[in-house]
Amino acid sequence: MISGEIVQVVAADAAAIDDCWNRIGVRGDKSCPLLAEHVHCRNCAVYASAATRLLDRYSLSQDAHEQAQVQEQRATRSMLLFRLGEEWLALATRCLVEVAPLQPVHSLPHQRSRVLQGVANVRGALVPCLSLADLLGLEMPGNGSTSARIMPRMLILAAAGGSVVVRVDEVDGIHGLDPERLVHEQGETRFTAAVLQWRERSVRVLDEEQVLSAVNRSLS
Repeated sequence: MISGEIVQVVAADAAAIDDCWNRIGVRGDKSCPLLAEHVHCRNCAVYASAATRLLDRYSLSQDAHEQAQVQEQRATRSMLLFRLGEEWLALATRCLVEVAPLQPVHSLPHQRSRVLQGVANVRGALVPCLSLADLLGLEMPGNGSTSARIMPRMLILAAAGGSVVVRVDEVDGIHGLDPERLVHEQGETRFTAAVLQWRERSVRVLDEEQVLSAVNRSLS
C-alpha cells in the first residue's frame, strides 16, 4: 500500500472513532450509564477498543512518514551539473564547497604537471587550481564562439588536504536526481559511476571518490 492510500485510510479511521469519553464520559457531562459500573472511562472496553485503534492509526502514520522519507531520499540525490568542453558531467554536491566566479590563475615556477595549473586567489587565500579536463582525460575542443550568457565558473572542491579549484565552462545548477534514472553500464570509463539522460543531454555521473582520490594524488 502506498503512503497516499495509507493517509486516506488513517483519516477515514480517525473520523470513525467515537470519542465518547469526551462527550458523556469523565471528560464530558458524565451521563454515560457505564460509568456507574466502571467508575472511569479507562476501565471501559469501549475506551480500550478506541485506544487500540488510535495506536494502530499512529503506527500507520509512522509507516507513511517513513515511506515518504525513503522516497524523498531516493528522489533527491543532490548533484551539480556542469559542462567541460562539449561534455556534461555531474558531481555529488557533498564534494562541493562553492561555485565561484572565474579568477585569474597564477602559474607556479618549475611546475611541469599538466593537472596542476597554478594557484588562484579565493577570498585572500591561495588555493591550488587543477585542470579537471586533464585529470579526467578529456579532449578539449579549440576555442569557439560562446554565448555571452554562458559564464565559465570555478568549482571549489573539498579535498583531503584542503580546498582546490577547477575551472568549468558552464554550470547548469544543483539538481535532486533520482538514482533509479542512473544507467550503470559495463565498460564505463574511469571516473564514471553512471550515465544519466537529463533534459535531452547525456550526462556522465562522476565517481566522487575516484575524483577526490585523483585530486589528492595530483597534489602529493
